[in-house]
Amino acid sequence: MTSTRQQPATPQAPLSFPRQLARTQRFTLGAPRGFSVSPDGERVVFVRSGSGSDRSHRLWVLDLPPGGTPVERLAADPAALLAGAEEELPPQERARRERSREGSGGIVTYAVDGAVELAAFALSGRLFAAELRAGTARELEVPGPVLDPRPSPDGRLVAYVAEGALRVVGADGSGDRELAVPEDGHVSYGLAEFIASEEMGRDRGYWWSPSADRLLVARVDDRPVRRWWIADPAHPEREPQRVGYPAAGTANAEVRLFLVDLDGARTEVLWDRERYPYLARVHWSAAGAPLLLVQTREQREQAFLAVDVESGTTSTVRAEADPAWLELHRGAPAWGPGGGLVRITDESGARVLAVGDDAWTGADLHVRAVLDVGADDVLVSASAGEAAAGPETGEIHVYRVSAAKGARRLSEGVGVHAAVRCGAVAVLVSARPGEPGSVARVLRDGEQVAVVASSAQRPVVSARVRLTEAGARRIPCAVLLPTGYEEGDGPLPVLMDPYGGPHGQRVVAAHNPYLTSQWFADQGFAVIVADGRGMPGRSPAWEKAILRDLTPTLDDQVEALLALAGRFPLDLDRVAVRGWSYGGYLAARAVLQRPDVFHAAVVGAPVADWRLYDTHYTERYLGTPQDDPEVYAAQSLLTDDGLTAPEGPARPMMIVHGLADDNVVVAHALRLSSALLAAGRPHEVLPLSGVTHMTPQEQVAENLLLLQVDFLKRALAVAG
Repeated sequence: MTSTRQQPATPQAPLSFPRQLARTQRFTLGAPRGFSVSPDGERVVFVRSGSGSDRSHRLWVLDLPPGGTPVERLAADPAALLAGAEEELPPQERARRERSREGSGGIVTYAVDGAVELAAFALSGRLFAAELRAGTARELEVPGPVLDPRPSPDGRLVAYVAEGALRVVGADGSGDRELAVPEDGHVSYGLAEFIASEEMGRDRGYWWSPSADRLLVARVDDRPVRRWWIADPAHPEREPQRVGYPAAGTANAEVRLFLVDLDGARTEVLWDRERYPYLARVHWSAAGAPLLLVQTREQREQAFLAVDVESGTTSTVRAEADPAWLELHRGAPAWGPGGGLVRITDESGARVLAVGDDAWTGADLHVRAVLDVGADDVLVSASAGEAAAGPETGEIHVYRVSAAKGARRLSEGVGVHAAVRCGAVAVLVSARPGEPGSVARVLRDGEQVAVVASSAQRPVVSARVRLTEAGARRIPCAVLLPTGYEEGDGPLPVLMDPYGGPHGQRVVAAHNPYLTSQWFADQGFAVIVADGRGMPGRSPAWEKAILRDLTPTLDDQVEALLALAGRFPLDLDRVAVRGWSYGGYLAARAVLQRPDVFHAAVVGAPVADWRLYDTHYTERYLGTPQDDPEVYAAQSLLTDDGLTAPEGPARPMMIVHGLADDNVVVAHALRLSSALLAAGRPHEVLPLSGVTHMTPQEQVAENLLLLQVDFLKRALAVAG
């Protein structure tokens, strides 16, 4: 394979975009994140690294004195706490960060008590606590390696997990003891199982009671889960890693839930686990009894359960069913104003916020997440619904919703907005199409009182994105042309740059998400990002159009391309596609099944055989291989259906895969390559040694972009 080599950057020479993108971790380093707001409205806590290339995050406090000037101060510095030693992550912590796609270091996550006066976090498997008012931090000497420490609501204790056991220690470091001890090496207490953290959005396994006298604790037994082996071919002297992977149609881990007192006494929480094996959500607040959201295996039914904390029995607050599937949403369920159940549900073709028996929003909004529940309102994230007055392509806004006043938009202007709120103070984070990065504004009663500083680097590339809709289905699209391109310069070779699958919206009204696409455009391409059916943010029907058949995700890429050709300078005789994960699957399927449209593909970490992907994600859309074998065969890239195009020549593809990937394992790429070779189809394979589903290594990430450009120019005969 040919390659493009760039000279290393010198102090006098600016970084190339690929190197800057990798070094800044996609320009996330130096940007504040992970906000917490104190109930008294006097503090905002967050993490931020020291610069746009510093991977070590520190803990910060922004003091908001009433009537005074906001003051920012450092609360905990990993370099000082570790006395300058390099951070060493325990294997379980590395796995947790892989699930959350976290590639940086230092204090990447923390937890606070109810008053936001005490923070707890782990560094190198050691436990630390920071007094946020005093600005001091210290290590608590406890057994390790420590995972997921969380202070009690009253700030007196810190719970944490070590060696699969849930333990608790005083905030002053005294009285460390075990609360729940695993019976053997297959059992853990207080941690989320793989499928919950990878697919359900539940990354924790224990929850403090509001009164701090007991905890709800998940017990995970992964004995039923099939074992796979992940080897590193570049190091044959190392033993393969043994992992439990619940592939479609196979057994999941067994998850139970216990009420555990501070003396270790336990009561099991009881529900029909045979019918509802998935523990998807747990919520415990002072507003009511603990709430569970449990799902059936096929995810067409779910129940909201209230827990009796004395007996452990549960009662059904509400049950829901859907002929396709039921989506999970961040922040729901919860207890709302007046004691009603807060949930996000699909009603009359719309995704609405419901409190109790009433829908508080209508078809003009597509509600995406619950951000906070106040005394008389609910703060939500939402995009424009099907009944909105006009298109808001890629926009996501924050709304205050109440029964009396309906939905009132808190965010302003075109962009992607998110928020964290407690009481009268909110942190509103906004990203906009024409502005690099994002801005975090602190609001009190809706009025700005501070802006949280960012040290993120400014990209050397500026994204010139045009947001639009294409085709009869009004497919959301983003189009990027080379910087300096002028009308009359002639048609451009096209690069489709989608994710294209569930939970992966790419057409967003922001700047930084398009930087890589703009860089590809500047290499001489017209780049199109299209979000077709199956993608979030439009309507329930739009998302569920892919039930048992993923073909619409490809059809909509074709429709968007052809529709945009009449409005933009697209050379339809030279069209390539690139993607990663589901996008890699989509790219391969494009050149295999529509070679009349697509002429080359970069196929990154593709899900070539859905029987090798996990249960909760795959079965939601395709059922199980046992019950729906014909569905799996039709959606596979390895069967005759996948490899045989109706007409047209074989198209070149470059398959890229990390050998250490434990999410989409490299067996997908290897089986795809074998099937292509047997079918006589041209392709090349780029194995990435030591790389997981992420590519955080700076040199790997940089050169991977350069190699893709080389391949695409060769495949499409692009000069330069």
